[in-house]
Amino acid sequence: MTAPRIMIVEDEALVALMVEDLLTDIGCRISGSFGAVDEALDYLKDAAAPPPALDGAVLDVNVGGTMVFPVAERLRAAGIPFVFATGYGALPRKGFEDVLVLNKPIDPILLEGAVRGFGQAA
Repeated sequence: MTAPRIMIVEDEALVALMVEDLLTDIGCRISGSFGAVDEALDYLKDAAAPPPALDGAVLDVNVGGTMVFPVAERLRAAGIPFVFATGYGALPRKGFEDVLVLNKPIDPILLEGAVRGFGQAA
């Protein structure tokens, strides 16, 4: 099976590197890592035509003081699965109750289970 291609949106460089390492260790490829919501939105540009090299995403909820929900909405519209990562606990937005929330620090086993849930084996 092909390795899932995962996008990361995380503003803290060390956390982003840790997530990249965890994903790489379980057989994923990093499709892009973004430290700002605007950068991630630019990458996704058109929800009707998502990047061909993207199978899922790990999204920090609060990215440099900006909530990541516009990225989540674009991914959802394109049918691309994602999980949230947060250090705050509860998700502060209605409409995403069905999305898995991983608490930071991210448990590698939970992350692997989430990625497998994207529909491809890691």
